[in-house]
Amino acid sequence: MIRSELLQSLCADNPDLRPEEIEQVVDIFFEEITTRLAEGGRVELRGFGTFSTRGRDARTGRNPRTGDAVDVPAKRVPYFKPGKEMRERLNADSE
Repeated sequence: MIRSELLQSLCADNPDLRPEEIEQVVDIFFEEITTRLAEGGRVELRGFGTFSTRGRDARTGRNPRTGDAVDVPAKRVPYFKPGKEMRERLNADSE
């Protein structure tokens, strides 16, 4: 699902709200998650999962086109851990 599909689905489920209001809520929701992660925090959505960041050490990588060594600096990357309810729903068919 892409963002526009999410907005369409929310509009269909909430006909009493204007599409602009729904888009504003979605924008605020994602902005709050991004802001919290940028501050080094984590975001837990019960039943869905937890967003956090993890550190990656600096390393020497390779340019895939030329094969030359490239220094890749240390950085923080987003990480998502699914919640118990999500894992159970995803694996319900395999039981």
